Amino acid sequence: MKKWIAALLLASLGSLALAQDKEEDRLQAAGEVMQEILGIPEGIPQELLDKAECVIVMPSVKKLALGIGGSYGRGAMTCRTGQNYTGPWSAPLMMALEGGSWGLQIGGEATDFVLLLMNPRAANAVLRSKVKLGANATAAAGPKGRSAQAATDASLRAEILTYSRSRGLFAGISLEGSTLRPDGGANQNLYGRKISPKRLVQQPGPGAAKSGELLVAQLNQHSPSNASDSKSLQNPVK
Repeated sequence: MKKWIAALLLASLGSLALAQDKEEDRLQAAGEVMQEILGIPEGIPQELLDKAECVIVMPSVKKLALGIGGSYGRGAMTCRTGQNYTGPWSAPLMMALEGGSWGLQIGGEATDFVLLLMNPRAANAVLRSKVKLGANATAAAGPKGRSAQAATDASLRAEILTYSRSRGLFAGISLEGSTLRPDGGANQNLYGRKISPKRLVQQPGPGAAKSGELLVAQLNQHSPSNASDSKSLQNPVK
């Protein structure tokens, strides 16, 4: 009996370690994608990045089936810490992106997605529960380039700006109809216990996972301060 219990315990510990490794790999991939995209001359306009409250990176998203609408991606989100999103970038929160029809990836290639949450309302909504883009939060394809001068009125008013990269091509993309939510199971695997999304971005909680250092460091380096209008930041995380 003791041997049987010990075997079960070892198997359980091994399973937990594998699950954590999987999330660590995904988090490392998100950091690498962010690093590469921030190095693109015609990438995310700096002024938009500086006004973002949170950034979500979904590496290597694939369609569920060729020709059928609907995809599923997992990645990570980091937000500026503090009640009003004015501090350094937070420890990563694992996220899931589901549904929607995002067009065919050429030759079945995986696509990286980057989402900018442009105001506290969008950030608060995502931290609380599942959000449907275009319904619970306005979303638009993000402009690219060294500045946001090419942005349309729709993109400037959007709460969430979305970008994609596939086969080296970086562009704004519409993800309306997709749902975005914190991935509770993945966060528990990563941090070893249940995590409150709101607490994670408000204050130092369990600390950033080792593999999340690249993602957080890149954003702290490229956008250390929140340049949003101070009046738009007066709604604290609830």
